[in-house]
Amino acid sequence: MTWDWLRNKYDDESGDVPGWVLIVLMTSALVVAIWGVARERLVAIVEGALSSVCGDLGC
Repeated sequence: MTWDWLRNKYDDESGDVPGWVLIVLMTSALVVAIWGVARERLVAIVEGALSSVCGDLGC
């Protein structure tokens, strides 16, 4: 008796496309929601970090 059918079933690397699409959509929705709520604060954090690294050079 060969076990090729079982090995082929679990060696398939086609992936779970609907699952990955759902993950991408949910992640995008989270990013948009967080950006909508905390935009001003996030911009201030990034600007502060860049100014502390670049100083007067103006990256």
